[in-house]
Amino acid sequence: MVNLRRLTSRAKEMIDKRGGTDALKGDAQELRDIARGPGGMKDKAKRAADAMKDPGARGEERRREAGPTKARRPAEARPPANPPEREGPTRSK
Repeated sequence: MVNLRRLTSRAKEMIDKRGGTDALKGDAQELRDIARGPGGMKDKAKRAADAMKDPGARGEERRREAGPTKARRPAEARPPANPPEREGPTRSK
């Protein structure tokens, strides 16, 4: 059976440890911005993991501390991959 009182107290401890409800709301907003922002799922997952390592800090603060990063091309700017052309006759059904 689940001890709801213990679960509630643990949740309160975790929120207080991360900086309180205002910091929690800020972290949620930052995760929302990351999810809606540019980049692939892998990049977004890395940014979200980094964001959760430092509770309460905003993205700009975190980027300043991390230093310059390598610029990446957006996915739309990449040329499409062309499949190799087939040699010889093709099968038809």
